[in-house]
Amino acid sequence: MATDQVLTGSAPAAAGGAGTQPAGAAEPKRERISRLPSLTGLRFLAALTVFVYHASIPIPTLRLLADDRTEFRLFHWFDQAGGLGVSFFFVLSGFVLTWSARDSDTTTGFWRRRFVKVYPNYVVAWVLAMVLFASDSTSTRVALSNLFMVQVWTPAYYTNFSVDPPSWSLGVEAVFYLSFPLLLAALRRIDPRHLKYWITGTIAAVWATPAVAYAALPKTPLVPSGQGFSETAYWFTYVLPPVRMVDFALGILVALAVKHGRWRDIGMIPSFLLLAGGYWLTFHMPYFYGQRATMIIPIALLIAAAATADIEGRFTLFRNRTMVWLGEISFAFYLLHYIVLSWLRKQLGTQMYSTSEGIALLVGAAVGTVVLSWLLHRLVETPLVRRFSRPRRAARAKAVA
Repeated sequence: MATDQVLTGSAPAAAGGAGTQPAGAAEPKRERISRLPSLTGLRFLAALTVFVYHASIPIPTLRLLADDRTEFRLFHWFDQAGGLGVSFFFVLSGFVLTWSARDSDTTTGFWRRRFVKVYPNYVVAWVLAMVLFASDSTSTRVALSNLFMVQVWTPAYYTNFSVDPPSWSLGVEAVFYLSFPLLLAALRRIDPRHLKYWITGTIAAVWATPAVAYAALPKTPLVPSGQGFSETAYWFTYVLPPVRMVDFALGILVALAVKHGRWRDIGMIPSFLLLAGGYWLTFHMPYFYGQRATMIIPIALLIAAAATADIEGRFTLFRNRTMVWLGEISFAFYLLHYIVLSWLRKQLGTQMYSTSEGIALLVGAAVGTVVLSWLLHRLVETPLVRRFSRPRRAARAKAVA
């Protein structure tokens, strides 16, 4: 899923750790940092998990491996990797937007920047998918619902995941962006001493979602993938924007806690270990719990730990030039990877491959997607953001100054 590149805002930031300042007090006077490069680097890792998930799906339009046992074993291992990547992006989006929020910003200014950054890339991916493979199996209604980012509002599997399937998450993010100015204004009013209760409540809401789905939603019709669960319940737990808004709100609340010094950082390595444990737990829980609930706490811990490490100037593996560059093109990578995988399978015809050959093809597809993502970032995203992210009058005034 696509998320937000760390912006160069002017919001003050405080290092993590348990704080003791009273409600309404100014944020601690720590180094003011608006760029958090480790979070940018982590974005590519999240996008790569979604790539691995799609590469492992055993359907004719994607599958490369001839051996059924290996193919289905890989799918079993990576079945929840997509849920991990998307949940990470949703929480990260709330965190980064809050961290980079400017007190002087306007609602229309924020919406303009989000639109210019996201929609042109989205349209390019939509056109590529329609031209290369989707037009033959996509109705005009479904194609247009994708183009206008409203494919997530109906409980229909083949509508939610149509044209360029990963783009459904952008339809959800669009709702996040529209609601962010109002949501941030409301959550900023929370007494910093009470943020821990709100964070606990949002995590409880994530865990309550699958409980509601299993207890109250229809058991049929089943999703077309044949995995044995309800299409309506799947849509409710994984796709529906108001439900996924909880992930986004969690990111906002965690960012506010870090800013106010109300977050107790446990470090990146323990956070990664907990995330691995949360992913292992997905194999032992009902499917809907594994989509996001078992991993939501480690995701929040890891994002806060990476931000805190950057604030305090500590070493991380994700702050080097290569990882930051990959993170900067990760939005394009997220949009293009499924298109590359589908196009590759189409070009290869019906031939199937050994495990080593299939892995080599997938590595090549990943590298090819990186190259195409760099081109999309360089030729479309960057120039349009520079040209249109601020009103012409403001841009002209800055140029004159």
